[in-house]
Amino acid sequence: MQLYNTLSAEERAQLIDEAGQQRLTLSFYAYAHIEDPKKFRDDLFLAWNPLGVLGRIYVATEGINAQLSVPADHFYEFKDTIEAYDFMKGIRLNVAVEHDDHSFLKLTIKVRHKIVADGLDDSTFDVTNKGIHLKAAEFNAMLEDPNTIVVDFRNHYESEIGHFVGAITPDVDTFRESLPIIEEQLSEHKEDKNLLMYCTGGIRCEKASAFFRHKGFKNVYQLEGGIIEYTRQVKAEGLESKFIGKNFVFDHRLGERITDDIISQCHQCGKPCDNHTNCANEGCHLLFIQCDDCKAAMENCCSSECQEITHMTLAEQVQLRRGIKNGNMIFKKGKSDALKFKKSETSAEQPLAVAVAEKPKSIRQRIAVKKVLIGKGEHYYPKAQVGQFTIENGELNLGDTILIVGPTTGEQKLTVAKMQVNGAASEKAVKGDKVTFALPFRIRLSDKLFKINE
Repeated sequence: MQLYNTLSAEERAQLIDEAGQQRLTLSFYAYAHIEDPKKFRDDLFLAWNPLGVLGRIYVATEGINAQLSVPADHFYEFKDTIEAYDFMKGIRLNVAVEHDDHSFLKLTIKVRHKIVADGLDDSTFDVTNKGIHLKAAEFNAMLEDPNTIVVDFRNHYESEIGHFVGAITPDVDTFRESLPIIEEQLSEHKEDKNLLMYCTGGIRCEKASAFFRHKGFKNVYQLEGGIIEYTRQVKAEGLESKFIGKNFVFDHRLGERITDDIISQCHQCGKPCDNHTNCANEGCHLLFIQCDDCKAAMENCCSSECQEITHMTLAEQVQLRRGIKNGNMIFKKGKSDALKFKKSETSAEQPLAVAVAEKPKSIRQRIAVKKVLIGKGEHYYPKAQVGQFTIENGELNLGDTILIVGPTTGEQKLTVAKMQVNGAASEKAVKGDKVTFALPFRIRLSDKLFKINE
């Protein structure tokens, strides 16, 4: 009985590409009493794995929190598996604003002490005694009430790129930190103010609403379905979006654009930017905001020290990390002395710039540009900054324009100025050849090599 993944992320990405199926990215949560989380976890894995469900799911005695990707063709079968449980019948599924077939590449279901870590140890606290849910139109109306205080219960790196205008945005790394901070800050307004709260999909502010009711706050409200559902309702009903900027998401996209407002800065140069990335040094992996110019100059690194490390061989990098306690550095969310323009303590109310969408190409332009799949990624040599590919179809010549595509790499377009074929300099490569050429970025096994014919 298989209860774990047997494929790597690269292998899974390749299968997704070959299948050519549309996938839906969605999330849901439910607070409920689950007597045996381990059995519940195993049952879910056995039901979802055959359907091709991928994602990151946490289960605990207090409920379930899920972010996942489902093949569109199996959506209703998937829905049947969750509605087999009484506490999930009719559950709201928050469908992502933007879909990406590679948003998740593994099915990971973990048993946790709690589905949302809150740091609380109070047996009298009832997480189901929640605040009043508000739909988008109701939320907008209450924002206009002068007796309303709105609080963002997400972390600093989330609210930095997007938030509701006028919201309190705590400078915190975790949800558990925000509860005592907001309680102290609003202690004098337990009865005279409307406490309005929101988060990404509703799970954190639902627990927060129960916490503040438990602490004696009288008028507690929360945004139903969080920013994700709010955005859907705003578009469907033609409402004004009071949320500005991007909504941070916890898959490889790291953000969904809600409005064209850019309210944050590149952490390295200060240019208006709201694109998060992770430092390319695997021993750091710092999450931070980086513009395209700094990404190119710094090679996707947060500092010159990390940049130097990425030029070492893989063996040297592993040796450097060995024996060092990096727990507080790896996956740390955007706080480092190397980031000169990081501003966790303040939230912009006015846009610094406007995101410009690329104009869609005309039919003639789309016909004129054709890409042909000719190979796949094999290896990347970081010290030499060289990528290796296997040619599986057609041929590659010096001067050809190529496109390298992958779930992590994105889409990288360049012209082949120099290459080696099977270890020797050559002007042409054909099916079966191993080709290497210089690349300023890392490639993965799942990356595809296309030749562009314009």
